[in-house]
Amino acid sequence: MQKRKKGYESLKWIAALVALTGLMVFTGCRSDNSLEASESEGSAPVQKVAVVTMQPQQITLTTELSGRTSPYRVAEIRPQVQGIIQKRLFTEGSDVKAGDVLYQIDPAMYQATLDNAVAALCKAEANLPAVQSRADRYRELAVEKAVSRQDYDDAAAALKQAEAEIQYWKASVKTARINLGYTRIAAPISGRIGRSNVTEGAVVTAYQAMALATIQQLDPIYVDVPQSTADLLKLKERMQNGQLEKKTQSRKNVQLIMKNHTTYPVKGTLQFQEVTVDQTTGSVILRAVFPNPDNFLLPGMYVRAVFPEGIHHQALLVPQQAVSRDRKGNPLVFVVNSDNIIEQRMPALDRVSGDQGLVDSGLNQGDQVVVEGLQKIRPGSVVEPLPFQSDLQSTHSNSKIGA
Repeated sequence: MQKRKKGYESLKWIAALVALTGLMVFTGCRSDNSLEASESEGSAPVQKVAVVTMQPQQITLTTELSGRTSPYRVAEIRPQVQGIIQKRLFTEGSDVKAGDVLYQIDPAMYQATLDNAVAALCKAEANLPAVQSRADRYRELAVEKAVSRQDYDDAAAALKQAEAEIQYWKASVKTARINLGYTRIAAPISGRIGRSNVTEGAVVTAYQAMALATIQQLDPIYVDVPQSTADLLKLKERMQNGQLEKKTQSRKNVQLIMKNHTTYPVKGTLQFQEVTVDQTTGSVILRAVFPNPDNFLLPGMYVRAVFPEGIHHQALLVPQQAVSRDRKGNPLVFVVNSDNIIEQRMPALDRVSGDQGLVDSGLNQGDQVVVEGLQKIRPGSVVEPLPFQSDLQSTHSNSKIGA
């Protein structure tokens, strides 16, 4: 019994010794791990970021505006005399030339009116010699006082009346001939004619509200686009401040982008800018004219016109890759200061085109803007800036940027 008790106590001492040894080992391991973690944190490498240094560039500013095409000239065909349409002398949708006869109105009544006026004119002219001779004789006799003064005055008045009657019938003949000519309705301009609104047998009246057909000249063709007055005032302010130099040939370099994003092969010319502001939209109309020899552009087509504004000699461009947005949609960029510490800026971008944004304010020349490595930094972080290398970076002096 005593021997068993001694063995039990020995086991207790052995177990206590094993437990104490395990505790020491665990504590040592944990201390070693903590030390290694501390050493690891203290020796963490500085984050490397790719930056672009803001440098002034010379660029051509352009404005891209949406609008629609409109015909160069439009002529609505209306009759100038009343009557019945006898013939339609054109093919709907075809090209017509100025002077081509489009419709024929029944000319019978107008031909008769002309014949009647011609006959009356001939009668008046036939009566004139006799009245003229009588007036001449009475003039000679009045000098010798062989006839009374009243008889001479009557003869002279009859002569003037006969001459006036001739002039009246001449005017009637001219009017009748004009009305007869109006029975042949001709094209006033060259262009493409649309569908006909009347057929043979239709009764038409002079200067009626409904047009018989419409002719549109499509070569050249207009492009009308609205521009906001805010953009217009900003453009004028830049020119007055000397930030923007107006190109002398810019009016002739208007580009047209179709709805399928293709570029129209021929450049147009800015013709004029409307002087009245639309009160409902707060914009003015810019009108450009484009050659359209193949009638590729049709009236009413939706297009986008790119207008050159001028040359900006001190433009700061920031890559779109470097710009993020806050919850309100404001642009944000990270800038590396002189101590290699990250700062957050909120630049004002005037316009964006492609992979670049034109900086209006918020960034200065020489600022290093972070382009790559944005996910691993925050304001106050210490970083190692490296130059950003990209084939897409536009640094040449002839770059263009649009609205």
